[in-house]
Amino acid sequence: MMVSSNQKQNSEPNRFELFLLQDGEKKIEEKVFTGMSNTSDFKILKEDHTLANLLAEHLKQAPHVLMAGYKIAHPNVPEVMIRIQTDGSISPRDALVGACKQLVAMYGQLGREFQKELALRQYADQGEQGQGGGANGGHY
Repeated sequence: MMVSSNQKQNSEPNRFELFLLQDGEKKIEEKVFTGMSNTSDFKILKEDHTLANLLAEHLKQAPHVLMAGYKIAHPNVPEVMIRIQTDGSISPRDALVGACKQLVAMYGQLGREFQKELALRQYADQGEQGQGGGANGGHY
């Protein structure tokens, strides 16, 4: 028996459900962890190891963060849990917000530098093409 493309599509989950929030879903929720002082768990929906590892590793380098780690309950469930413990001089929430702001600034700068280098490369390539392509015929 052949399965039509409509039947196949109906049996597969909607791929957008893996990264788009549904109505009423919150991107992030904080739950204070009572087992340790100055510790919170953050559940982040529609994310995976990429963001979780980046945040955890960046948080570990923060001066007031004593511990940061993450776990993913199941690979098919697009959510992560990040636990953060601070020394008490800042809250775990403030540590997470600070790490996010720093990462956004760092990757913004990286994006600007990349665009600048790309524009310079394109400008240089145009100059080589105008001069007959150079010794290697314009290829690298």
